Amino acid sequence: MEYKLRILGIDPGSQITGYGVVEKEGNNLRHVLHGEVKPRKSALLSEVLVSIYRDLSALLQETAPGAIAVENIFYGKNVRSLIKQAQVRGLVIFTGASLGIPVFEYSPLEVKQAVVGYGRAEKRQVQIMVKAILKLSSLPPADAADALAVAVCHANFQKEQPI
Repeated sequence: MEYKLRILGIDPGSQITGYGVVEKEGNNLRHVLHGEVKPRKSALLSEVLVSIYRDLSALLQETAPGAIAVENIFYGKNVRSLIKQAQVRGLVIFTGASLGIPVFEYSPLEVKQAVVGYGRAEKRQVQIMVKAILKLSSLPPADAADALAVAVCHANFQKEQPI
């Protein structure tokens, strides 16, 4: 019997946090689900973090992943956005680690290289390749596609050391 690994990919963001779950069995990848957590636009940061935590906790309970792969911070954004993104990312890492789920990180360059074959690929290219790789019937929303791409990246490269 082949080893089966369920991976939750996360694209952290304070406005939209994308998630995607894939299952790897041997060399086969299967899409389980994907979506986006969208806290209320006018919410305080504390409310945003609680909203993401609740949704992520429910998702972890529902899908029971064996690993979480999270996208590392993209360096080109403004400082205020980076700080909020880092806080969401920390929340994701803490939530997974507190449940004993190993958390791995991948840079946007690694993710795009793994999925598109080109580290500077555009968001649309990532969406198209994720759709093709996972045999989806339609393009996933951009942030969910990024999260699925992170999960696919981990399925292909499976770093040894969690963060």
